[in-house]
Formats: sequence, structure tokens, C-alpha cells
Amino acid sequence: MITSARARFVRVSARKARLVLDQIRGKSVGDALSTLEYTPRAAARLVEKVLRSAVANAEHNHQVRNLDDLRVVQAIADGGPSMKRVQPRAMGRAFFIRHRTSHLTIGVSDEQGRVTLAAPPARPGRAAAPAPAPAAPAAPAAKAPAGRARTAKAPARGARKPKEKK
Repeated sequence: MITSARARFVRVSARKARLVLDQIRGKSVGDALSTLEYTPRAAARLVEKVLRSAVANAEHNHQVRNLDDLRVVQAIADGGPSMKRVQPRAMGRAFFIRHRTSHLTIGVSDEQGRVTLAAPPARPGRAAAPAPAPAAPAAPAAKAPAGRARTAKAPARGARKPKEKK
């Protein structure tokens, strides 16, 4: 039975959290917790908290008694909304700052073999996106339009004219 835990709107970027999640994916819960304990990243503390919550959910909801059999079968960091801020800079400029957030999802299972969590069901009233049509073969190169041909002597657009001598 797959049990998952989710932490939403966590103040760490998804890219940084994925570096930590890649280290524990597929490991047993004991190995994953010991790995996270010695990982020197701020995201490791947040991921550890979600992993402990997933283990507690497995104990409480599915009466899993042998915690040594639990393995991390799913570890995902999705991007959340960004808090937008403006940093004033010199000469009237302003730099845009994004404080990124993420949604961390960890799934644990006591089943043997390769198990993954199914995708969430589609929202009602929304149809699935149609498959893209195959690309048409490329047309032969078109001939240049008729008109004034550009010569080597003609100045480029926006070029300065040379000054005339008196």
C-alpha cells in the first residue's frame, strides 16, 4: 500500500529540493533518514519532516507495523507560486526578486517490486489535451521577392552618412 505525505508552499525552490530528493528516491526509510541527517542543505530538513510524516501516515492509516520494509517509492518537488518583490537599485533602476516556493510530495510503500503513485484524476469538465498533429514536410525554399536588390555599396539601414568636406 502506497502512503504519501505532502508539504505545500514550502519556502525552498523546487530545483534545490530536487537535489535532495534525488538522493533518497528508492532507498529504504532508515537509509533515507540517515542520509538526510548528514546532508548539509537547508532543504534536507524540510524533506526529512515530510518523510517522517509519510511514515507516520503509513503507521496510522494502513497499520504498517514493520517500518523496516518501507521504501521511498516517490519523491517529487513541484514548483509553487513565487512571491514577487522589487529591489531598488542605483540611478532609478529596480531589480525584480522572486522568492520561490515548492510543493514536496513523498510516497512510501511496503510492497516489493517497482511501485509508483498513480497520477491524480483529471478535474471534472476538462477534456484531455489532443495529441499534436504530425509535422508537415518542409516546403522548398521560396525565391526572394522581386524589388530593389541590395548591393555591396548600399549602406546598411541606420548607418551614418559620411561628412562632406567644404
